[in-house]
Amino acid sequence: MSIRSLNIALYLAALSLICGIPVVQADDSWMPPETVLVPAGKFQMGSGEAEREAAYVLDETAYGHARTRKWKWYDGEVAGTKTTQAYRITKTPITNAEYSAFVKASGYTPPGVDQSTWEGYGLIHPFSRTRRFAWIDDSPPKGRDQHPVVLISIKDAQAYAKWLSQKTGEVWRLPEETEWEKASRGIGGRTYPWGGRFDPDKLNSHDLGPFDTTPVGSYPDGASPFGLLDAAGQVFEWTSTKAGNERFIVKGGSWDDKGCGICRPAARHSRPASLKHILIGFRLVQVIP
Repeated sequence: MSIRSLNIALYLAALSLICGIPVVQADDSWMPPETVLVPAGKFQMGSGEAEREAAYVLDETAYGHARTRKWKWYDGEVAGTKTTQAYRITKTPITNAEYSAFVKASGYTPPGVDQSTWEGYGLIHPFSRTRRFAWIDDSPPKGRDQHPVVLISIKDAQAYAKWLSQKTGEVWRLPEETEWEKASRGIGGRTYPWGGRFDPDKLNSHDLGPFDTTPVGSYPDGASPFGLLDAAGQVFEWTSTKAGNERFIVKGGSWDDKGCGICRPAARHSRPASLKHILIGFRLVQVIP
């Protein structure tokens, strides 16, 4: 608290004591998410044949099969030069604590999914595995305040962005795929945020991780050139880039993945907009006027 804020607080407390006037004070502890700056200019997006081949080999070695190659997961990563304006982007995925401030202030429905809906998704993870991520009333799971928020649809992420914009008087939104990828790999087209080779010590993946989310920022050595954290592994992240049929591109890989070809910033696939997954969270762009 600043000296000025402290003086105001003391004055209000004295006024309440002397005059019997109840005083309601604002919560000075709330802060918007921390961001990093990504400057305007060109960057290398997508991947070349050598990068894709290396990713398939990583997956085959880790899983003992060639399904990602068979299904051509990485073949759509067409390399090219893209250009963006300058923007700021949250340093880490939005946390349970940050999302909780929104839920409590707005009365918005907390993250969660019922068994019928979950089983209707047809995912490999059993419903029981979602329980450690499920909120109790409007509070995050105990001990997970600093973990990425999950079990939210793209509509939920957009609602948080709208609330944050109103609260701060600034414009916040989901990143476009190009913005997400540039922030995650820099301008020179790094294969991973930290460099050209996969290193399981630099991210939360199933290679060495706990098969669960971790507090954001737990892998500082995995930072991108712009200082972005958790851009590989941890959770996939919604982007605002549409992929047709009410689907949107997600990026980044997750704690469930190993190999880890899918954890490269160039990797991409789409998910239904209404999906509430234990592997998907989000971060936001702060628009620079």
